[in-house]
Amino acid sequence: QVQLVESGGGLVQAGGSLRLSCAASGRTISNYGMAWFRQAPGKEREFVASISRSRSTDYADSVKGRFTISRDSAKNTVHLQMNSLKPEDTAVYYCAARYYSINSYAYWGQGTQVTVSS
Repeated sequence: QVQLVESGGGLVQAGGSLRLSCAASGRTISNYGMAWFRQAPGKEREFVASISRSRSTDYADSVKGRFTISRDSAKNTVHLQMNSLKPEDTAVYYCAARYYSINSYAYWGQGTQVTVSS
């Protein structure tokens, strides 16, 4: 079992930055692919970014060039650096983990709220 706890959300003005963190416990994340998803009010949850064991990354088109995902294996933590934030980035952000040989994300955090004011 992997437990995930997100932090770093908050209220920021458009154009500002936030850094989200996801602290994992229970297992080392070195064998897990990690990702961030988000869900805005009234919308379905959507993929934001992912990072593999080999640190290859993937991003949703809407955040490319603005967000950066990284992982710190020594601290068992994943980060999402969010720059040039827009009001449409407002959502609850969730951290997720999947074992490297499994395609679906089985472990989820409780989420952290990000609100971007215009």
